[in-house]
Amino acid sequence: MNQNCVGNLLLAKKFSCAETYFLVSACKNWAIDENMSTPTLSQRLAVTGSLRPLGAQNRSPVRIGFVTPLSGPEAEWGQQGVDGCQIWADGINQSGGLMVAGRRHRVEIIVHDSALGAEATLQATRDMVERQRVRLILTLGGASFAPVLPYLMQRRMLVATLLPTDLSPDTPFMIAPSEVHPLFNVTGVDWLARVAPNARKVALCSQSDQLGLPSLAVYRAAFEASGHQMVKEVQYAPDTKDTDGIVAAMLADDPDILCWCSSAPPMMQALTEAAYHQGFRGEILACTADNYPRMIARTSADFMDKYTFQFPDFDDPKLADTAFFFRRPKTFFDTYNQLFPGKWNAVSWEYASVLDLWHNAVELADTTHPVTVLAAMKRRQEMPHAFGPARWYGTKLFGIDNALVGDWPVVKIRDGHARIVEFGSVLNWLDQHEDLLRRHMSDLGQTWQQRLEANLLPGFSLPA
Repeated sequence: MNQNCVGNLLLAKKFSCAETYFLVSACKNWAIDENMSTPTLSQRLAVTGSLRPLGAQNRSPVRIGFVTPLSGPEAEWGQQGVDGCQIWADGINQSGGLMVAGRRHRVEIIVHDSALGAEATLQATRDMVERQRVRLILTLGGASFAPVLPYLMQRRMLVATLLPTDLSPDTPFMIAPSEVHPLFNVTGVDWLARVAPNARKVALCSQSDQLGLPSLAVYRAAFEASGHQMVKEVQYAPDTKDTDGIVAAMLADDPDILCWCSSAPPMMQALTEAAYHQGFRGEILACTADNYPRMIARTSADFMDKYTFQFPDFDDPKLADTAFFFRRPKTFFDTYNQLFPGKWNAVSWEYASVLDLWHNAVELADTTHPVTVLAAMKRRQEMPHAFGPARWYGTKLFGIDNALVGDWPVVKIRDGHARIVEFGSVLNWLDQHEDLLRRHMSDLGQTWQQRLEANLLPGFSLPA
């Protein structure tokens, strides 16, 4: 079986996510002797789907809740995450289901758009927990999820967020085991300071919400630590459309670097195009570069070569042959693009990575009980995550060690592809500059104490 054979099969039949995953695995990852007349067992399984069936011994399905924006400016950080979860779930189901206490269970993903409002999200989340009995809830985090968090903590539900700034001592069952936004953004600043030492003047912009302000604090601290001069800062409302005005204000002091912080994908793309059309040709630094082929097409390849961000494509050679905790990253990437062409972005893999870590803990604990699985996930202070060894961290910044922090990639666009140029150590940076970061978070009202105090009843305050 060769690549043409697999391609013809994909064209001839509409395969499920899991079947496509196994087909691409067969084509890409298995060493195949073209002279063999008899296919191996693994090849037959990949093509025929003759895996262990979900039989009568299976009990009720194991359900995973997915509560994150699927509409509005953050929609691309929602739907692409759902798609990645479905690939993961289909792979588990196609191989027989999730094994728990000697029984196999089908995995189901239950989805709700948290952008529909607090009341609808609370009702949907209650239904997931009380009627559908979900065992884990995945979320982007931030303002749209905040209204349901007290209820979920009261119910001792295991929640995985992509925003560790959601964490506090009041969220003991919430973890950030995959993305540690915005902490990893320090690695891009540190790398750029070393490779472009003459680019010293920086202009930043950020949306003024629970996603943007923590990111702004991290970039402020990182630029101060690296000795950059911050000449302009623009905070904008999340629903603003005036990207030309924002960029014009940022360019007024002739910066060498423009930093978009963690702007949502549509804003990130519009800001980049506005900078190009207004004549900027310096360095651009940002958390993401979702749909960067479109940005290249609407600007130029040379312009985008100076764009530094944090999320690689998973066919990156630096991710091959690693011991990182993400199963077959290139195969997952190829499968995703086969099923959802042109949709890969920063979160396409992240929730699936959380599910890999959760699955490992379920196997260890031999149960899906949320509190027991959490204990299994945190049984050791150090463990692998998507990009290598990591440590449970967070007491000084978040009041609780529930963020899994390790190395994170710095990414540039090379020959039209997102490629890792370095893995930077987030923990090493924090060891040196944690107090600086806490000061900037405090200046922007983003420490866990400030966030908790803002939600207290009038007349009450936290102890100093």
